[in-house]
Amino acid sequence: MKRFLLIASLSILAQGAKAGDNVPKGEWIIVVGGPSLKEWEQYKAQPHDHWWANFVRAARLRTEQLRDGLGPNAPITWLIYKQGYLDRAPQEHQDLIAFIESVRDKFNLNLVWFRNGDDVINYLNKGIDRKRQKVAGFEYFGHSNRACFMFDYSSNVDSASKSFLHESQLRQINGWIFARNAYIQSWGCHTGEEMSAWWYRATGTKMIGALGKTQFMMEELPVLTSPGRRRRNSRLRQTNFRISIFEISNYGRDVAMKTRTTARALSSAVVRFEH
Repeated sequence: MKRFLLIASLSILAQGAKAGDNVPKGEWIIVVGGPSLKEWEQYKAQPHDHWWANFVRAARLRTEQLRDGLGPNAPITWLIYKQGYLDRAPQEHQDLIAFIESVRDKFNLNLVWFRNGDDVINYLNKGIDRKRQKVAGFEYFGHSNRACFMFDYSSNVDSASKSFLHESQLRQINGWIFARNAYIQSWGCHTGEEMSAWWYRATGTKMIGALGKTQFMMEELPVLTSPGRRRRNSRLRQTNFRISIFEISNYGRDVAMKTRTTARALSSAVVRFEH
């Protein structure tokens, strides 16, 4: 099974100053969606989110990598869909918000709760003064399909989402907010099939996304599970998808994204796609 762990260790800097020039400077933003609920998932052949912390745990593992590589004081922000964890808490019989806040305290994070895709866009554009501090990295951990991030998938509505960031909304993101060599990745399912191209057209930055499904693990970052699938972009020099942020930053400027010309519009307030 192919792994696509992205190693953020800056020990490479010791090998030469040139590598350091490619490290994006600014704020690293990690967006975390909410888990599904048992009431919708329990009768499915392949139910989602047996463990409530699927996405939080993956974000924590990635944050550990970033802290090891970027240092204890580098600005890292968690944007978390709070309602998802409030809704899941009764099922778990524990205070999930307190657990998330403990991770914030341990890793010196800026924790921001959000409600929908507009909140995510607003934080990207003007959560802080972007003329002073650019976005160095943006990563998403949560449910997704080829067209959107689904923050409350199978939480409010069975197999659907009412809180999401759809590809048609991406044009609202200001492309200039991103640092040179900014690192962008979705760790969710299917986003490399379409949403990555929309992201590039909207922002001028390249988002790595999965072609096929991903599986969230307990002790490592998500893995690709669809047979024969891979991550877009294709020109990675890789060994089992273990690559440094420097390699990604270097190749990212040279990759020509294949974009689709057909436009997709939101047809309702509920997004329901195959997941």
